[in-house]
Amino acid sequence: MGKGERMLIKKTKSLCPTCGNVLDADVVEEGGEVWLVRTCPDHGTYRGLYWSDAEMYRRFDAYESIGGGILNPQTTVSSAGCPNDCGICPNHRSTTLLANIDLTNRCNLDCDFCFANARACGYVYEPTFDQVVKMMRMLREEKPVPAPAVQFSGGEPTMRDDLPEIIRKARELGLTQVQVATNGIRIAQHPDYIAELKEAGLSTVYLHFDGVTRETNSKLASDLRAIENCEKTGMGVVLVPTVINGRNDHEVGAIIRYAAEHIETIRGVNFQPVAFTGAASEDNVREERITIPGLADRIEEQTDGIIKKDYFYPVPCVVPISRLVEAYTGKPQVTFTTHQHCGAATYVFVTDEGMIPINEMVDVDAFFESIEKMAAKLAKGGSINKYMTLVEGVRDLYTSTRRREQKNTAEFLKLIGKALLLQNFEALRDFHWNALFVGTMHFMDAYNYDLSRVQRCCIHYATPDGRLIPFCTYNSGPVYREKVWKAFAQTLTNE
Repeated sequence: MGKGERMLIKKTKSLCPTCGNVLDADVVEEGGEVWLVRTCPDHGTYRGLYWSDAEMYRRFDAYESIGGGILNPQTTVSSAGCPNDCGICPNHRSTTLLANIDLTNRCNLDCDFCFANARACGYVYEPTFDQVVKMMRMLREEKPVPAPAVQFSGGEPTMRDDLPEIIRKARELGLTQVQVATNGIRIAQHPDYIAELKEAGLSTVYLHFDGVTRETNSKLASDLRAIENCEKTGMGVVLVPTVINGRNDHEVGAIIRYAAEHIETIRGVNFQPVAFTGAASEDNVREERITIPGLADRIEEQTDGIIKKDYFYPVPCVVPISRLVEAYTGKPQVTFTTHQHCGAATYVFVTDEGMIPINEMVDVDAFFESIEKMAAKLAKGGSINKYMTLVEGVRDLYTSTRRREQKNTAEFLKLIGKALLLQNFEALRDFHWNALFVGTMHFMDAYNYDLSRVQRCCIHYATPDGRLIPFCTYNSGPVYREKVWKAFAQTLTNE
């Protein structure tokens, strides 16, 4: 492409950032970047930055995997169309990988970029214990695969005194991963509190953590105490920085290094580029927007090239593993069929030598190719030697994907082989003791809204009226969050 030329990548639908109407849109490449362009008859043309690197966009496109959706959707398709039928409707193409349940909109902080707190709303949203249980039952009744994980969010979920009972009930219902998205203040102030949550069955603390200095993280002292208290009780933590260009994007490398230094407690860093779901101006969007490629650039620069941009893979890259297990067991599996441009991730092993990316230990492309071949061979069926087919495949996996001659490489591949052969995926938890997850999920707003992404969303909000709503639709576009919260609102008091 010549300078200034525009190339159409695909057609989709988006929203007018001003009125919210659904519009035909073009995803185009221009100047090495990817833009979302649409025209509203009332408010004119708007160009929103989609991805800041067209080459990375195309590389991720190769991993597209469209799922079969939910077999028992809660709503039907109406003339209004997507995203106005969410609930989830039959047009949705992915099952629930992680469900969010807002336990309250009360909060003990007042962050300027937050879209969820009672003071801003003027009312309290706080479903009853029985309503929360009903939502979790709905998740476990999902077909073809029950939702495996739930994240309790808000507001600040630790403001509910019945949180331990809610966590205990979640585990009782079969939700194997139970997370709490928190600012960490109560965990920091009350050392025994996290032990109580762990005893109830909490799997992970999803800690809002925007930086390693007071300039980027006003609650840094509290965060450090919260992490220390989690360390004392053996509770795993994932750091969740909201990344804003010009505010804290210069500290992404330092956040990763801090996590690596506390690998026994911190299992990962999940960066979230800011989504403009509030009253943002076009100037805010232009100056503060950062996309997944831009974040990957900063990570490579700030880790001195250790974690390279090319080491990141899109979420659906792991779909072949689900297909392999499904072909071997004959049972439907949770499948990561989210849109290939929603998120990216990699792993680094923390060793005495420092951080070693998994890409330098294993040929990742060859790894997924080997898994795909095993899945295809098993899917043909008719063989009484399925186990031997898997054994041969694991042997090939070990010989063809090993890249770095060191103990960690061999141990990693043996662990994968053990999990595949014995169907003991609990063993994979051992992998996380010295492996740090580094990922990013870029949630959408009205400025970069792509309906093809919404229809493939794997992260869904459960609501008290018995629906599941994709994350980006819940917080943008028709703004289901506001509608749901108002429908179940309580009077705001001065307490």
